[in-house]
Amino acid sequence: MTATKRPMIVGVDVGGTNVVVGTVPEGGGPLYGLRKEPTAVSEGADGVVSQIVRMVDGSVNDTRATINAVGIDVVGVGMGAPGPLDRQRGVVLTTPNLGWRNFPLRDRVAAAVGLPTALENDANCAIFGEWWQGAAKGARHVIGLTIGTGIGGGIVLNGDIYHGTSDIAGEFGHMTIDPSGRKCGCGNYGCLEAYASGPAIAKRALEGLEVGEASDLPKYVDGDVSSLSAQVVYEAAHAGDAFAQEVVRETARVLGAGIGSLLNIFNPEVVVICGGVTLAGDLLFVPLAAEVKRRAFRAAVDVCRIVPGALPGTAGVYGAVAAFTVQTRGSV
Repeated sequence: MTATKRPMIVGVDVGGTNVVVGTVPEGGGPLYGLRKEPTAVSEGADGVVSQIVRMVDGSVNDTRATINAVGIDVVGVGMGAPGPLDRQRGVVLTTPNLGWRNFPLRDRVAAAVGLPTALENDANCAIFGEWWQGAAKGARHVIGLTIGTGIGGGIVLNGDIYHGTSDIAGEFGHMTIDPSGRKCGCGNYGCLEAYASGPAIAKRALEGLEVGEASDLPKYVDGDVSSLSAQVVYEAAHAGDAFAQEVVRETARVLGAGIGSLLNIFNPEVVVICGGVTLAGDLLFVPLAAEVKRRAFRAAVDVCRIVPGALPGTAGVYGAVAAFTVQTRGSV
């Protein structure tokens, strides 16, 4: 009797910094053939497509070598990419970090790999991945934030990604938390992203040093404070630096104000926070939870868990696989 091959789906997480690819069994399970490379931005859209195709082939070959007893049947490719997107046409409408405009990413990759391919927003994929296989597994209603160079987000309601009327739902980084506040890269003032993204955290730390705050932060960057990063701030905070700890607490207060509003609007079971900010650990999450409790209705707070993501580096890959399954089969 011939053994049935195991159906697998390749997930691709396309970012402005890295492309991450892995192969996952249909229905969920361990990730095989994980590959990560710096995004070939300088080679243009065609170069990135070639890179994706090469990485997909490599991931599949690695997976075949690992699961050689039964073999695999690759049934499709799911991709997460920065937006905004036209998901129906599989087109990246514009993405400043990659320099693309009206680029038919889905069809270009599908033609090259010879497999059905689906396209979804990258932040949606990260949160969908955490809902499907990560920290929010088993919950019905999930809100997620991805915090890195910017702040993105995703909404999962009854197991489906909520996209809104024009695929813009979940842009939590651009909720206004201070109408007369800092200018954001989007052109608005007082956005959450202008206070709590990685670069914003580093900028607030630098501003404090420039006005004379006592801190060991300069020692962490050999005196070159212009190279401060949020990760350095977290490292110093864990080492006991009082000023770095205050920057983290202020970040928690700002995030808590935004997340408190989201609890009152969506009443989720889980809020999952993904990205480098989770490196701050309890120094962030304890005051964050306290701020949310102070701002949101108790009935919303009592039923909600606020947790760090459980799939660092691979949530987007898992979410892309889940998005492919939903778009081609209706559900995961």
